[in-house]
Amino acid sequence: MKRKRVNLVWLFALGVMALYLFTPLGFHVQVYVNRLLSHNPKPVASRILEAPDLDGWSLKGMNGLTFRGEELRGKVVLINFWASWCPPCVAEMPSLDKLHQEFGDQVRFLFVARDQKDRVVSYLEKNNYDFPVYFEKGLTPKGLYNNSLPTTYILDKSGRIVLGHVGAADWYSEDTRKLLDSLLIN
Repeated sequence: MKRKRVNLVWLFALGVMALYLFTPLGFHVQVYVNRLLSHNPKPVASRILEAPDLDGWSLKGMNGLTFRGEELRGKVVLINFWASWCPPCVAEMPSLDKLHQEFGDQVRFLFVARDQKDRVVSYLEKNNYDFPVYFEKGLTPKGLYNNSLPTTYILDKSGRIVLGHVGAADWYSEDTRKLLDSLLIN
């Protein structure tokens, strides 16, 4: 009887693991947990006030037009590297979308997808997002490169990184909105 109970516990555990690993349920659980654990972003001390060289950085928009890093001079910029298959990326997208809706005319938003275009299109349509998505045509500038997703940077008008964050965050927080307001004034 005791052995039968142990076998049932193992079968139950294996069933839960299979649901988590091999069905969409696992992805949604990861997104939910990341939303619960996301916090206000804090500056990445090692890169603060560095000005990455964006000259020569080339992005292709969803509309097929090319965007060049030189076009960012004199603007407050938010750059988010993400993918539709990344649970922390999906978890933070609602807050980034709200931030884009509020500041989209004043701040230059670059959502750089590290994903397949058809998956990105499907993801955007499914969630009714209309923020500007780009794909890199070359290498990421050295000052912005990070192999983790999501990675987000906010640059001031002189092109210096004032905030960098790896992982999910609540980008619509009061602190982030105040930071953007202060950068737009200066």
